[in-house]
Amino acid sequence: MKIITKFAAMILALLIISPLAGVYAGPPESVGGIVPIPGARTTGFIEIDDTGDGSARIPVSIIMGTKDGPILALVGGTHGYEYAPVLGLQIAAKKIDPAALSGTVIIVHVANMPSFLGRTIYYSPADGANLNRVYPGKADGTLSQRIAHVITAQVIEQSDYLVDMHSGDGNEDLRPYIYMPVTGNSEMDAKIKGMALAFGLDHIVIDRRDNLPADASLFTDMTGLTRGIPSMTTEAGRVGSTAPELVRKNVDGVMNLLRHLKMLPGEEQPPQPTVWLGEYSVITSPADGLFIASVKGGNTVAAGGVLGQLVDFFGEPIETIRAPFAGMVNYVIATPPMRKGEPVAMVSKIVEDE
Repeated sequence: MKIITKFAAMILALLIISPLAGVYAGPPESVGGIVPIPGARTTGFIEIDDTGDGSARIPVSIIMGTKDGPILALVGGTHGYEYAPVLGLQIAAKKIDPAALSGTVIIVHVANMPSFLGRTIYYSPADGANLNRVYPGKADGTLSQRIAHVITAQVIEQSDYLVDMHSGDGNEDLRPYIYMPVTGNSEMDAKIKGMALAFGLDHIVIDRRDNLPADASLFTDMTGLTRGIPSMTTEAGRVGSTAPELVRKNVDGVMNLLRHLKMLPGEEQPPQPTVWLGEYSVITSPADGLFIASVKGGNTVAAGGVLGQLVDFFGEPIETIRAPFAGMVNYVIATPPMRKGEPVAMVSKIVEDE
């Protein structure tokens, strides 16, 4: 995919008015009514009122240092069955020493509380929406849109850097990786690349998505990018697992990113050898049925290689799902239920370098 020059021009325009590293607007006075305290960790809930389809509470920690520095936003729980980042952010919040911190860290522990408490994959039980497809949201919209609106206004737009932290949802066998957006602006892209390498997952997808307008950004990270904020998405976990080694990837990633941004003292851990992934394809199901995977996340496949079998509810074959090209399986659906149009797998091409 080619870099969209229109997107690059938009980013350049936004950089004129948006703070980046080294030029900060100062700490937030409030995040959804939660008032930060210098040298302290403050916790509270952003309340989303019920306008007919339910209410929600968003748990937030604000860690404000005693010295000037950037504002880093970390968003977890966008999808309610992705537990490793949620647990990792709880641990990281307690590891960050406010007395040693330069700047402010805003942690959204669980962005999508209806999905989290409902134990649902992808979609909110309140309105059937995917929170990571409704940004920047609407103040008078459905519950998911109201959540996105508040996170956009209170968290993303008050930040200098943004990480949307995901993992393999309850149905996804996923090999940890990072989506590293490429905007076409060299300064912005250098910052994002530095963030991606510092987080420390050794597979990085070079993500050249098409430009989306700021008022229809859909994704959490794209909402930051369209506002001139270096942003990326991490995927560290699989099939809703709470395994300690997966939780630790999220904790270690956050702590090293803080050192990389000079928000915490200490030497940044150098990047480990990285597998760079380029063009990718999300393969979707042609019909409702049961999907039986033939591969696992992290496997490599040949062009036309079998990813799995789609069968009907009597076990009769519907279609053999194949890889569109040779590459690595970022994730594959590991549980049988499958609806038409939903992902069955993601495959990325392996490239020589970034």
